[in-house]
Amino acid sequence: MGHIDHGKSTLLDYIRKTNIVEKEAGGITQHISAYEVAHGERTITFLDTPGHEAFSSMRECGVCAADIAVLVVSAEDGVKAQTLEAEKTIRTSGIPYLVALSKIDKPNANIEKAKQSLAENNIFVEGYGGDIPIVALSSKTGEGIDELLETILLVADMNTLTGDPQKNAEGIVLESNVDPRKGISATLIIKDGAIRTGMFAIAGESISPVRIMENFLGKSLKEARFSSPVRVIGWDTPPPVGVLFKTFVTKKEAEASIRIAKESSASNTSRPLHETETKKLRLPIIVKTDVMGTASAIRKEIEKLEGDAVRFQILNEGIGDISENDVKSALGSRDAADGAGHHAIIIGFHVGIDSRAHAMAERSGVVIKIFTVIYELTKWLAEEAENRRPRVTIEETTGAAKILRVFSQNKNKQVLGGRVLSGSISQQSQIKILRREHEIGRGKIIELQQAKTPARDVSEGNEFGVMVESKIEIAPNDVIENFKLVTK
Repeated sequence: MGHIDHGKSTLLDYIRKTNIVEKEAGGITQHISAYEVAHGERTITFLDTPGHEAFSSMRECGVCAADIAVLVVSAEDGVKAQTLEAEKTIRTSGIPYLVALSKIDKPNANIEKAKQSLAENNIFVEGYGGDIPIVALSSKTGEGIDELLETILLVADMNTLTGDPQKNAEGIVLESNVDPRKGISATLIIKDGAIRTGMFAIAGESISPVRIMENFLGKSLKEARFSSPVRVIGWDTPPPVGVLFKTFVTKKEAEASIRIAKESSASNTSRPLHETETKKLRLPIIVKTDVMGTASAIRKEIEKLEGDAVRFQILNEGIGDISENDVKSALGSRDAADGAGHHAIIIGFHVGIDSRAHAMAERSGVVIKIFTVIYELTKWLAEEAENRRPRVTIEETTGAAKILRVFSQNKNKQVLGGRVLSGSISQQSQIKILRREHEIGRGKIIELQQAKTPARDVSEGNEFGVMVESKIEIAPNDVIENFKLVTK
């Protein structure tokens, strides 16, 4: 874990001797990926989590699945914003961690300065007043990589991390997706126990027979034990990311466990809208992503966009290409849309659009937007919400003045003298006329003078002469208030 562009994926890339970095849209790892590597006679499973702020929920899922965290910090940059966020997540989880000081081959690398940066942010590594192991390394030259793997195994031994292969497997759902040919699959990390073909797996309300099970390379497995990442294919529905999965010997046991979970949650109801929320712009959205974990990250980012004036309403989340049914769902959302009668927006992330869906959307005016980088998605959505937000026009007082004398009154025009109490009085401005703090009428300033000289504005504390156009007769001690109309 760590800040964006501090070298997490290139580090794992060196360890695995493959290249995943160039395939990442926007240069960001946008999904959790699990890889098993051998070191000596032992294996280590790495969970590669995204570093960008948008994917904090996915990183939290990674931490809840992990036994040990590696906080990657660039020797060039030191501690950054996502470094602190990642460290806080690790600390909250309570799991042990070590620091990998990356990019030591760079010309601007400064190991001691980076350690000082860690200490200044209360991350105390070995040799700098603390006991957190630290390894300096380069993913380009390979320096320090073996030491990193040895340190990870040492931390595991010191924390006596063990598992029981005789138990039925349980662990965390890291990812789920739909393959048009294979069906619904889920990537699981086994926290304890063992999983074998012929068993049944459940996660939330989803269930799958363990008939097709693969390792991270896509090779078929008959059995997998704790700490291994596996992909199980054949789920009835995509299991939620981050939930606990369990395995059972028989389908009857698995279905009974789901039934008990449903009964315990039956009393939960959706949160009703607060009275003040009904006054907000409600912008309905349908989200389609390539994998379920990304939908969770997008939902969290969308929640951050909500404010006093707008509430985003995610009508549906799904995985796979945008279909005709998605457009129909958007068309049926008019009642839930904003006051202008807009349909729901369909947002796709790393997915395509079915040709029939595209044609229906164009005919009906449903907006479909496809993105490959999450912060471009949230930027566009914020702009769209601003464009759709209902406006109100309010009167904003810019100045007030007390009338001291009335020089003349001729039909609707009156010549007056006064003193500005606050703000300023302006030529050609609209005014309210107040008597004993109550509005009695309105008018307009058509001429304004200060010291018998024409003026555009007269500021607080100064006296002035003014010609006002109004049907209301203004008297001494009345107050006139300058105002302008502002749309918000």
